Amino acid sequence: MTLTTSAWHSLPPPALDQQIRTRALEHQAMLTKPPGALGRLEQLAVQFATWQGCLKPKCDEVAIAIFAGDHGIANEGVSAFPQAVTVEMIRNFVNGGAAINVLAKQANANLWIVNVGTVSPLGFEGENLIDATIASGTQNFLVQPAMSESECLSALDAGRRMIQDIVPPGTALFVGGEMGIANTTSASAIASLILDVSPAQLTGAGTGLAEQGIAHKCKIIEQAIQRIKISSQKSDLNTFEILRQVGGFEIAALCGAYIAAAQAGIPSAVDGFIATVAALVAVELNPAVRDWLIFSHQSEEKGHQIVLAHLGVDPLLNLKMRLGEGSGAALAISVIRSALALHAEMATFEEAAVSNQK
Repeated sequence: MTLTTSAWHSLPPPALDQQIRTRALEHQAMLTKPPGALGRLEQLAVQFATWQGCLKPKCDEVAIAIFAGDHGIANEGVSAFPQAVTVEMIRNFVNGGAAINVLAKQANANLWIVNVGTVSPLGFEGENLIDATIASGTQNFLVQPAMSESECLSALDAGRRMIQDIVPPGTALFVGGEMGIANTTSASAIASLILDVSPAQLTGAGTGLAEQGIAHKCKIIEQAIQRIKISSQKSDLNTFEILRQVGGFEIAALCGAYIAAAQAGIPSAVDGFIATVAALVAVELNPAVRDWLIFSHQSEEKGHQIVLAHLGVDPLLNLKMRLGEGSGAALAISVIRSALALHAEMATFEEAAVSNQK
């Protein structure tokens, strides 16, 4: 299936305010520092000024959404953890005990957990838990497509509805995270098909597989790709079909959220490998979304650097993380806020009576 041009996914984000961008660059040049001395912090401030259409932007309101779902490919033993962990971690998110809960609290950010489809019923509720169940997990993409066309569209739409219906007006930044046992397998398969890179170059330890486990995981992805190429009888699959064949509900929802956030004029801070693959799909479906993404960190997952390089981006941080949950992106919030504070509060050469360069 090919998404039609009338689909919401293809609608463009707002035009960037180039006049404000020019003024923000001029303001940076007047601050009491050598030109470029604050490096990426200067670029962040100019980006936010351009996005918000104001000279001195703020990042007070941040929305974090963790999309969670199960994967049929987990049946092939590609993860170090049992599938039950997906539901157990959703409970942990709801109870406030996960890393992202701590980081969201530190950042004073709103946090929601969105269940897009687990194998086992949750059996609990939570104030910040949203039920957007599509099915009881995806199918095993070794033997059949992970999602039907309608399921894949529903997963993308779950991300859109999160942005349109739940994220509060005035939100300055969206952070998307994911949870789903075996979702690094799905992400590696998506990236392999889109980038035409071998699974061996992309496939890493995920939740902590040893060398033998990584080799098995890689073999499963290779076999799945072979199945897809034979069944489709096409050498060049479109992006939606790739997502449908080997994606996950939570990856598709995250992709939809990135697109919808950009369309709403909200930039997104992209997390690690899985989130970056979701961003890759979003950019493939709607190239203008690229201008509304900040890539927060480079994870330790093997394929992340390859996907980042394809997108031509340099992430803000490298803390050797590989947790997911939106954790690396949440850590970047403080960096972003510092960049905006420096831009707004530093004195100019004239205000400080400091001599500028000749």
